[in-house]
Amino acid sequence: MSAVSARRKKPSAAEAQAAISLPLGRILVGNCREVLRTLPAESVDVIFADPPYNLQLQRDLFRPNMTRVDAVDEAWDQFSSFAEYDQFSREWLVECRRVLKDRGTLWVIGTYHNIHRVGAILQDLEYWILNEVIWVKSNPMPNFRGVRFTNAHETLLWAARSRHDAHTFHHHALKALNDGQQMRSDWVLPVCSGKERIRVDGAKAHPTQKPEALLYRVLTASSRPGDVVLDPFFGTGTTGVVAKRLGRRWLGIERESGYAALAEARLASTAEGSGDVLEPADDRRRQPRLPFGRLLEEGLLQPGDRLYFDRDRARSAVVLADGLLKAGGALGSIHEVGRHFAGGNPCNGWEHWYYEVEGKGLNVINELRKLLREGEEAIGGNGELDAGHRPA
Repeated sequence: MSAVSARRKKPSAAEAQAAISLPLGRILVGNCREVLRTLPAESVDVIFADPPYNLQLQRDLFRPNMTRVDAVDEAWDQFSSFAEYDQFSREWLVECRRVLKDRGTLWVIGTYHNIHRVGAILQDLEYWILNEVIWVKSNPMPNFRGVRFTNAHETLLWAARSRHDAHTFHHHALKALNDGQQMRSDWVLPVCSGKERIRVDGAKAHPTQKPEALLYRVLTASSRPGDVVLDPFFGTGTTGVVAKRLGRRWLGIERESGYAALAEARLASTAEGSGDVLEPADDRRRQPRLPFGRLLEEGLLQPGDRLYFDRDRARSAVVLADGLLKAGGALGSIHEVGRHFAGGNPCNGWEHWYYEVEGKGLNVINELRKLLREGEEAIGGNGELDAGHRPA
């Protein structure tokens, strides 16, 4: 399966209507299975779900100093049997599949108590699992009784709507986040703590609040600015907070009104991200390729024009009619001759060669490529540059 191009397609009429029908930027209080049924089909780009884990705790847990462990013992995490939990899981997963766009994806997080049952149901419903990601907790809670290994991870399943549907994945953006190394499926991140942890009267407001770093990675990987992100188990709003910061549109469903109120307050104090800084690296790298020669064909540069390497007028090259550059004994593309001036190091010529703008000094040639990509709105109807961009 190949990822779809990160370059945003124009929404279809059905998608545009679905987006209008969605109560975006809101928390809908209610049972997620019932609320999901009210949402339009194929209207959501990404779903992040943190469902009840069905932990099946039999008794209180205590630390060695006899203080009680603040475990998950809320009613919303309790089911009478595996069969009841499976039916609950099947119902909300069916509705999630219905509201996902054909290129949309679903993330589900869980522990060994529930994730294998959820995974089996995903496959029964013909979702296509893309990855299993392990969140390795750098600061996990120890096993106080000393009868099992310390449970130091949780599992995320990332799935497309079907085996045949394309999906969004920003490989280069994740690689950039990881210091240039390809992002692996084991993510070492701390649990939510410190100022990020929402507390009421000193106690944790929600026992399973997820760290914002986890959602930042999820949404950077699998969504674009402007995409619709849905969380059917919204809790205290981590998904919405990160979606808002990253310029995604969001929608939350939360059964507990107390959690919803905390999330509302949290989101009200979250600044909304916008602008080109939010575009993943893939969106820039996957833009249509434009050869340097197109600048000559469109009249943006002329044979005989002189370009300057890194604004240095002592290091220049002449543009030939076939799009090659000539600098002394060096002859080649903008990248090859750029490498000559860069001491043999790799060189992206678009970012290092500058041309003279009449009355305005030097400008990088990548700006001319951007104008070509913007089309007739930026370039005059006769294919010529505005005066402010014309080479000297």
